[in-house]
Amino acid sequence: MHLSRCLGIARSLGLYYGVPFRLSRMRELYAGLVPQGGLCFDIGAHVGNRLRCFRAMGARVVALEPQPDFARILRVLYGRDPGVTILEAAVGAEAGEATLLASIRTPTVTSLNPHWVAQVGNTLGFEHVDWAPGPTVRVTTLDSLVHRHGLPDFVKIDVEGHESAVLAGLSQALPALSFEYLPAARDLAVACIDRLGALGDYRYKWSTGESSRFGSAQWVAPQAARDWLAGLAADSGSGDLYARLAGTDPAPAAAQRPNG
Repeated sequence: MHLSRCLGIARSLGLYYGVPFRLSRMRELYAGLVPQGGLCFDIGAHVGNRLRCFRAMGARVVALEPQPDFARILRVLYGRDPGVTILEAAVGAEAGEATLLASIRTPTVTSLNPHWVAQVGNTLGFEHVDWAPGPTVRVTTLDSLVHRHGLPDFVKIDVEGHESAVLAGLSQALPALSFEYLPAARDLAVACIDRLGALGDYRYKWSTGESSRFGSAQWVAPQAARDWLAGLAADSGSGDLYARLAGTDPAPAAAQRPNG
């Protein structure tokens, strides 16, 4: 494996597993979204930090990761856990195959969306990232995953600008989910809000960066989420928008698993 790739993988493992109290903060964030004994889809699982959190909360997890190196890491870390299903695949609007745009040194920003790569390539934080055609990967859809594994209680989507395509492959409302936003490509996050609006009546909160804390006290209407996105400074950094169907009760508090 290329040395730069090894360093990039090591950086990801250190970032997501080496920060003290990260797991406890994440559990607090997901407390009203992930029920004990529920089902989560982790779309773009990377090194599995969200997967680890969902399992610590007592949920079953279907984790999808298209990058072969990271799928291998997931199998090493979680492959023996009967509550985890690991699929080496991407998720999109239609089933088939696609070629990843990969970054050897910064594998966290590997994408299936060349438009997103062009949008963010010269922005703060991405100016030194080089993308090149990577492996051809299998693509499935959220509808196919629901048909095979059941309706999830929560879906995490973090696929570097491909989020709206993931939601295009969904034909029914889900109880709760999250998707990444980036100010330089905020139109893609707005497209996700619009797509979810066609499926159900959702309310939104947001969390900036890797803070694992909500930046809004209340769940807000779609237009308020759009307005918040529109007001972001170009250099304010990425984060995640959380969507929950209006009128749904918060998930019951999840108990700590013995090995969490």
